[in-house]
Order: sequence, then C-alpha cells, then structure tokens
Amino acid sequence: MAQGFILTLSCPDRVGIVARLARLMEQHDCFIVASRTFGDIETGRFFARLVFNMNGNGDQPGAVRAGMKSVGEELAADWTIRPSAERMRVLLLVSKSDHCANTLLYAARRGELPIDVTGIVSNHDTLKASFAHWNLPWFHVPVTAATKAAAEARLMDIVAETGSELVVLARYMQVLSQDACRRLEGRVINIHHSFLPGFKGAQPYHQAHARGVKVIGATAHYVTADLDEGPIISQVTEHIDHSFTPDDMVETGRHIEGIALLRAVKAHAEHRVFQNSGRTVVFAR
Repeated sequence: MAQGFILTLSCPDRVGIVARLARLMEQHDCFIVASRTFGDIETGRFFARLVFNMNGNGDQPGAVRAGMKSVGEELAADWTIRPSAERMRVLLLVSKSDHCANTLLYAARRGELPIDVTGIVSNHDTLKASFAHWNLPWFHVPVTAATKAAAEARLMDIVAETGSELVVLARYMQVLSQDACRRLEGRVINIHHSFLPGFKGAQPYHQAHARGVKVIGATAHYVTADLDEGPIISQVTEHIDHSFTPDDMVETGRHIEGIALLRAVKAHAEHRVFQNSGRTVVFAR
C-alpha cells in the first residue's frame, strides 16, 4: 500500500534544484503527487514542497531520508520529510472571546484541519464552561504584571507536557515576552484586526467607524518580539458601507478573524508556509 509523505525544502537558489529533487524521487521509486516551488530573486532563496508516495517496500522511507540528507548537504538546505497523514499537535490560548478557538475546533472535528488540539490555556476562567463540551484539558494560567514571568514559565511547561508543536493565540489578550517569542519562534500564530497599526489601542472598530472605514480586515501572522509585526500568513477583508454600526463591524470582524486564523493554521499544519526574511512564502495546496 502506498505511503504519502511531504518534503519541504529551503535553500540558496541555484540552477538544477528541481531536477535534483526529481532525480532523488526517481532513484527511490517515489511518485510525485504534487509539487510547488518558488525562487525569490530578492532574497536569493529557493522553496519547495513535494507531496510524494512510496510503495512501502523494505526500508524505502529510510533510504529516501538518507538520500535527502546527501542532497540537503549538497544544496545547503533546510529540509524535512513527514508522513502526509500526520496531524499537528496544537495548543490554543484564549482570553474572553471564543469565536476563533471554536472555529478551529469545529474545523478539526470535521476533518478540515489536520490538527489534534492538545488543550486550551486561558488567563481567565470565563470560558471554561463554554469549552467543556470539547472534552479538552483546560489550563487556567492567570497573568499579571507581577506574575508574568511565572505564568510564561508555566505556559512553556504546558507546551512541553502536551507535546504541542504549534501554539495559537486565538484571541489571547496577552503580549508574549521577548524570551517567550524567542523560545517559540516559528511556532506561534496570532490573529488581529487589520486596522493595526492605523487604529491601535482600545475599540479599534469604533475608531474605524468614526473615520468612515469601508473595508474591514483580519490578519494572521507569526508572533515575534516586535508586537504585531511578525511575518503575515493570511489576510481576509470584507467590504462594508455607511450603514454599519460599530457593533455590526465587530460582528463582521469576528467572522473574518475566524476565517483568517483557520487559513493560517491550516497552511502551517500542512507545511505550506516558509519564512523568508521577515515575510512568508505560502504555497497553495
């Protein structure tokens, strides 16, 4: 029975990379199901994602990995090979809004997202009862200015204890420290309204309403030490008109926040996102 795998690769661009990867697949009797590549002229980097099948005979997976190790050294590449059926272990962080987390949980339950949610962390207990029907571990980790370091230490312990590969700030209204951002680099996704940086601070939708904004947006991005400046993965916009009240804008914002976050987590979990000098390369499926 055929086994499916995903190869991801990033390396300095040069002539012959695609041919070299194709030759590797041919040498090990692998069938390429899908292939996406991109060479960035500005950064001089090449990115590739290959979905391929093996026939499963003998130690074919080990042989392919050994072959890829040699190719990786030849190309000075960062690369991974993972089973395509493997689900990513994801930890959700929430505060007092549940719409983004519920969007992800429902998508995971119906098989749209290839993730296993390992638990929910919150700095409040407000939503505990609302999430009870998901039967997931609930971690209440209060955060104050005086306890922030201890709270983040507990968060790191939870990430390790649950074996979580990705942390999603699903409307988690706390800023991670520089140390936490460094330790979780490339493994934390956040969602915010796209009025940033134009409408910072409290009540951004009210600020937007006062300025007569005609487009509402939401942005999902990787978290870095620079607040809300991390590499963008997904953005969603919705046109509105003069009849929208601030409450209408908030409601519309909730919907598109869920969509943007879902798309970002899905792309990350399917290994379609590559970081590229402060930006991202995001391949279609």
